[in-house]
Amino acid sequence: MRLVVALCGVIFVHTGILAAENPASQAWLKTMAFAKHQTNYSGVFVYEYDKYIEKTRITHVVTADGEYEKLTLLDGSNREIIRHHGLSWWYGNHKNQQLNSSQKFGRFPVLLPEQLNALNKNYHMQAAGNEKVAGVDSQVIVFKPKDSLRYTQKMWVHSDSGLLLKTVILNDKNHVIEKYAFIELNIGGEIDRSWVTPPQQEKSFNFKPVETPPLERVFKSGWVVDALPTGFNKIKEIQRPMTGKHAPVTQMVYSDGLSSISVFIEPCDQDDDDHENLTDRGALHLYHKVVDDHLFTVVGEVPVRTVIKVLDSIRYNGK
Repeated sequence: MRLVVALCGVIFVHTGILAAENPASQAWLKTMAFAKHQTNYSGVFVYEYDKYIEKTRITHVVTADGEYEKLTLLDGSNREIIRHHGLSWWYGNHKNQQLNSSQKFGRFPVLLPEQLNALNKNYHMQAAGNEKVAGVDSQVIVFKPKDSLRYTQKMWVHSDSGLLLKTVILNDKNHVIEKYAFIELNIGGEIDRSWVTPPQQEKSFNFKPVETPPLERVFKSGWVVDALPTGFNKIKEIQRPMTGKHAPVTQMVYSDGLSSISVFIEPCDQDDDDHENLTDRGALHLYHKVVDDHLFTVVGEVPVRTVIKVLDSIRYNGK
């Protein structure tokens, strides 16, 4: 599934434990969750899992007209994404186009403000000392799950601004399986704004919009999941088109405040992918299997046993 920066200083309790019942912990979480939208910064971050490394340059500028964000993938392809007002434009291979909301690119992890209460219920939060990341001081925070069905996450937060500088996901053997981290960073100061387009000039982007697929729609499908880990709540349930699919797909999204699980349900159409398969990428696991005349797919930032357990508990309960 993300970046984060400052409203006020990071708040810790003197015991080193960010207790769920302590109001300071909730204020600290809000600082992280809202920080991304408040501060100008630029830098380079890396995304790593297994032996794969991806570098992305990010520039974030706040103006009277809102936020502008530019992401450049540093793999020699000159691919860029510019985001503004909830819209994204892609540039690469001498072509420009507007992206639809389902397309992702170079996202740093983020805490969602509307899910902060769930964090206290599902994780123990501990302060774990001070370290430098990209040359700046940070406070280290550990989010330890209250069960074995999700991962431990460790975050490095800029001591002054609240910017999330680094995050790692750890398995049950305490091994790092995925990491995002800034390796260069400039918070405030002189930041290039030449690419920021004022509202009256937005058409000068001259980006061609992609073909707009039929809109996703919110609805109740009648499908339920019986074996979600405690604390995972449904964020949305929609029906939407997906590339390569012959019919709209039902999608249900669940979150515990830090991790997410998506369940996809579609008619079995006898394509090549209509068979049982389990794949992973870093902390992300994908499991799909044909059950009766439907193809179930579960994608989650959770251990493999969790996605298997979730898929095996899907059933139709009627609309």
